[in-house]
Amino acid sequence: MKRKLVILDLVLVIAAGAVVWRLRDDWLAARARELAVLQKQIRPTPLPPMVASPNVPPVAAASYAVIAEKMLFAKDRNPNVVVEAVAAPPKPMPALPVFYGVMNVLDDTAAIMSEKTGARHQSVRPGDNIGPFKLIAIDREEITLEWEGKDVTRKVEELIDRSTPEPPAAGNSAPRNQSGTPAPPGAAAAPAKVATAEPGVDVGNHLRACQAGDTSPPGTVSGSYKKVVTPTPFGDSCRWEPI
Repeated sequence: MKRKLVILDLVLVIAAGAVVWRLRDDWLAARARELAVLQKQIRPTPLPPMVASPNVPPVAAASYAVIAEKMLFAKDRNPNVVVEAVAAPPKPMPALPVFYGVMNVLDDTAAIMSEKTGARHQSVRPGDNIGPFKLIAIDREEITLEWEGKDVTRKVEELIDRSTPEPPAAGNSAPRNQSGTPAPPGAAAAPAKVATAEPGVDVGNHLRACQAGDTSPPGTVSGSYKKVVTPTPFGDSCRWEPI
């Protein structure tokens, strides 16, 4: 038994010596490699030649146009400015013609009108022009005119001429002679002229209208015409008919 223990001890000593020897050889080899690396001379790599950098152009505002075109906060943002045309003001409508009456002859209705107060009276039928207006229709209450392609409807009362001549001033009421000096107190004023009872403008169908201020009674004969007055819803219709 003692002999086996001695042999086992010898084996363990030999194994321990072998391990120590191997560790020493590995350490010496690593040391030799380390010295070889540290003592090795490394040649530096030559640097590439220096190249001058290109000149940077100045900043231009136009180069940022794409930013304005693709702005995230405005979907309709674009460099094209839309100039909206300013609409011209509407054309003012001129004064409406003046209405004096209506005349019905043989189922033909004609309105006696003038372009403005004091102008010449005209016989106007539907479709005829009176100044810048065209007569479209007329009835007992309304008159329809056309201006610039638009219909203008007014009450008959709105178009009737209600103007009256201004009375003479109180200070100028005294009669005067031809020289302009006041006439004597006993001198009588000259009688006012009365409109002659004569036919007016031709209104068609060989008929003529009555003139303004004609106060002659119905049946008055002037030349080859006779005055005829017919009551209508708009008032008396006055005309001169051929005899």
